[in-house]
Amino acid sequence: MAKWLSKEWMEKVALLSATQPERLGVNLRLQFKITDTQDGDILYFWDIVNGQLARCELGEIEDPEVTLIEHSGDAYEIQMGNLDMTDAFMQGKINIEGDITKLMSLLPITNSEEFQAFQREVAAVTNPM
Repeated sequence: MAKWLSKEWMEKVALLSATQPERLGVNLRLQFKITDTQDGDILYFWDIVNGQLARCELGEIEDPEVTLIEHSGDAYEIQMGNLDMTDAFMQGKINIEGDITKLMSLLPITNSEEFQAFQREVAAVTNPM
């Protein structure tokens, strides 16, 4: 198990993501800003190429198309599958900067059984907060 948002956790997420199917044309540079963690604000990013996670790293990605800003408690609940991302957005728990239509292109992926299985695998290797 790895500490959520640690380098080790990012590496585990990247390895687990290899099971995701390719989805041609679904490309997104997605920046996350998680606020109020025990370690302060944490930045990490996903570089999604053809529906697959090409890079998952701490830090900032050059020219993000979308930035998600989330409080650590809400972000953790989303990551663990206990809070739906769409519901969190509708409740004002996620702030989105950038091209929301690009973010919407991920909905078929995040609603798929493959992604749900991936999310459960990530939760299984994540230390509780």
